[in-house]
Amino acid sequence: MTIKNYINGEFHNPIKNNWIDNYCPANGEVYGQLPNSDKTDVEKAYNAAKTAFPMWSQTSLEERSRILIKISELLEANLQRFAEAESKDNGKPISLAKAVDIPRAASNFRFFGNAITQFASESHESIGLKAINYTLRQPIGVVGCISPWNLPLYLFTWKIAPAIAAGNCVIAKPSEVTPMTAYLLGEICNEAGLPKGVLNIVHGLGTTTGQAIIAHEDIKAISFTGGTATGAHIAKVAAPMFKKLSLELGGKNPNIIFADCDYEDMLDTTVRSSFANQGQICLCGSRIFIEDAIYDRFKKDFVTKVKALKVGHPSEHDTNIGALVSKAHLEKVKDYIAIAKEEHAMVLCGGNEVTIKGYENGYYLEPTVIEVKNDECRVNQEEIFGPVVTIMPFKTEEAVLEMANKVKYGLSATLWTNDLKRTMSMSNQLQAGIVWVNTWMLRDLRTPFGGVKASGIGREGGFEALRFFTEAKNVCIKY
Repeated sequence: MTIKNYINGEFHNPIKNNWIDNYCPANGEVYGQLPNSDKTDVEKAYNAAKTAFPMWSQTSLEERSRILIKISELLEANLQRFAEAESKDNGKPISLAKAVDIPRAASNFRFFGNAITQFASESHESIGLKAINYTLRQPIGVVGCISPWNLPLYLFTWKIAPAIAAGNCVIAKPSEVTPMTAYLLGEICNEAGLPKGVLNIVHGLGTTTGQAIIAHEDIKAISFTGGTATGAHIAKVAAPMFKKLSLELGGKNPNIIFADCDYEDMLDTTVRSSFANQGQICLCGSRIFIEDAIYDRFKKDFVTKVKALKVGHPSEHDTNIGALVSKAHLEKVKDYIAIAKEEHAMVLCGGNEVTIKGYENGYYLEPTVIEVKNDECRVNQEEIFGPVVTIMPFKTEEAVLEMANKVKYGLSATLWTNDLKRTMSMSNQLQAGIVWVNTWMLRDLRTPFGGVKASGIGREGGFEALRFFTEAKNVCIKY
């Protein structure tokens, strides 16, 4: 399967004919190639976007909305095809891709297709001065959108949809590890009638393609989701050019469980929040803190449920844990399990590679639960991004709050309690951009999404995204 760049509404080989192998995580085999684009390909995409921008920025909100909603409808009509491609490319269970990833990608286009028609600005009458001020929200121009491999189409469209809804033209780079559904999206955009050059998808490595996008002087904004180290590099490159930046980076999210919680609901949700998508979600609760009074009960019940999860081929509909995304990532996660043992933590279950008959070279790992005694150990401080969680007891609200906040990240937190006073107090004090209480991953696309500290800057979602992809201009008229 040969993937090509999507530029100006057409599919192109990389100009210098450089290619990268694309691996299937389920069997470890190469099943296609994708471009390793460089600055010449990015420049070609930029010229297409620049040409398209005047027309697209002046297209009516109703017409932009119609096209975005049509893209959404076509994604829904091609659900099975996209789910199969996402599962094969990423290693996630096809049931997850079909139930969550592709429907959410479709929802992104529908949501922003509707949101742009409701996006309002401000006006201020200066009484006595006989003047009125009003604010224009104008598209930026050509913007760059760079997305990760864990939720390939889901997060790719989370950036693209608001960018084009707001009237911008986009140069987008999906992860080179999971390029397939981004490639297929180009076909959908053509079928939906998206004008040529509005969306351009350029494939390749971060060090070549990604670097060319962020360093391009005329790409005025960058929206990036990925690792914290890469985010820091982007900020360093972009700062001298005064680009707008939205960086959604790493997480090491606390899951705090009090004895007064709804125990069975908590237990089932915690299994899901720990191991969904093989733990390869930036919002997974990878540090689980349990109140002393129920710690032993939780440990026993949680480990029992985790051991019952099926590690299997992503195409099997009863698979709970599919393949990790790559061989390199599998080795990284295994290294952290070895570090936990060196730090004298106790591996309660999992930690071993799994061999699936017929797919012996796939990247499979047992879901792993590690009991730690020191909240400052490396496996409790560093982002592992795999099917690995730590558990640890706590005695008081003050103690668990200190441990929860004592990491460099601040993306999300989960709190399980039926005490309203505790809910309000701790939600206020947790250093996170998102706090879920008695639930996890319950998303409303109207709400702001993003983190604090090393988890990033800026917010995505709702009108926050439309504000990011526009520039505010004040107009003052004296009458």
